[in-house]
Amino acid sequence: MPAASLLLNHLDILTQLDRSLPVLDLACGTGRNGLLLAEQGVPVVFSDKSATALKVVEQRLAEGDLPGRIWRVDLEQPGVNPLSNNCFNAVIGFRYLHRPLFPALRNAIKPGGLVIYETFTIGNRKFGRPVNPDFLLRPGELKTMFQDWEIIDQFEGSLKNPDRAVAQIVARKPVRKVGPSLKALTNKQTSIGQRLTQNTRNSRAKTEPFNS
Repeated sequence: MPAASLLLNHLDILTQLDRSLPVLDLACGTGRNGLLLAEQGVPVVFSDKSATALKVVEQRLAEGDLPGRIWRVDLEQPGVNPLSNNCFNAVIGFRYLHRPLFPALRNAIKPGGLVIYETFTIGNRKFGRPVNPDFLLRPGELKTMFQDWEIIDQFEGSLKNPDRAVAQIVARKPVRKVGPSLKALTNKQTSIGQRLTQNTRNSRAKTEPFNS
């Protein structure tokens, strides 16, 4: 399956980011979207709870000597912030929704970094699965989550091939002046991300879990 058209349409802004920090492919499955970035030389952390899916990613990374790292993680553990103390240039997410994760997702993206997100809306029920409201965005919900960011692109409605109802957003996190305590935290997160990126460059497709 090819990479998502939303990602293809905005590939240029992702490849123009500095590469001191990786991009997080959220709930990546077999990695079709993150692998596109890795093929452009962008370091990517591939996160998913499925060992089987991540094995496919691992093989693709090794075959292409691509800059990526797998991270087997349950993103939905109650009371746990799996993104704590991590910092990313961008987060990409497709066909996945876990609402409690969004505050952590916003915090994990560095100032000036990007989010590229697409998933199903409540209108998708007329086309088929998913139908559970926990996995379907309400009208305007995705845009509201990032209303204080710079909206580069956004869409909500129906698409074809296949028929589906989705919301999409491409947004940039504002760059703000920060106080000493917040600056220290940002520097710590950046250091963690830089270590990850350096490790990725030194030994490409690592199989050990990614953590801070």
